[in-house]
Amino acid sequence: MARSFAPEREDTSLGHGDTSVTVDVVLLTIRNGKLSVLLVKRAMEPFGGHWALPGGFVRHGESLGDAARRELRDKTGVDRLPGGMHLEQLKTYGDPERDPRGRVVSVSYLGLGPDISVPSDASAETRFWSWDELQAPDASPLAFDHKRILTDAVERARAKLEYAPVASAFVDEPFTLADLRRIYEAVWGVSLDAPNFRRKVLSTPDFVTAVGETAAPSGGGRPAELYRRGSATLLHPAMLRPA
Repeated sequence: MARSFAPEREDTSLGHGDTSVTVDVVLLTIRNGKLSVLLVKRAMEPFGGHWALPGGFVRHGESLGDAARRELRDKTGVDRLPGGMHLEQLKTYGDPERDPRGRVVSVSYLGLGPDISVPSDASAETRFWSWDELQAPDASPLAFDHKRILTDAVERARAKLEYAPVASAFVDEPFTLADLRRIYEAVWGVSLDAPNFRRKVLSTPDFVTAVGETAAPSGGGRPAELYRRGSATLLHPAMLRPA
């Protein structure tokens, strides 16, 4: 029997004076050449009908990481993260008025990965939104303080691309340097000079490793060399963002 991935109902009652802990997951990927995030539409109050980051309350005896993965699975149907996907704790949000139900502290997680497929039987109210769409003047507001969390996550991703090799987490292996350059361009929102980018990547120790094969570009042209992720955990020198 097919499993429904419609968002489950949450316990919205908080005891007087209690502090509850939730997790929220910012899952960033590149779709159609644009930096995008997976959102779900809330089925109930507060903020019923608003788009939100997948997340929910941490259960008794459950670790934060396990709660993040469970909420991602239960709310979106994504129960297996792609190999090489980067996942880290982002920040804790605890403003007293962030949740109208009471004092709720949220621990957010940031995931960076290649184009992620939402299961075909997932709720129709689970979808990817591009960062550009959410920045538009007429964009619908997100639930709670999720716009702030998302903004912090995008800035973290942009900064990490400067000093860590996480850009390769957005692409499937093997990849070309043009594939990698397009990741930097999508996340940073800029155009980069191809020869200069190639020089910087290849001069950075253990950033990428050639696999000894080539692939023909989709638009035609000379075959491009293929690479896989290198062993570096930090980039030195850093890949600095254009001003």
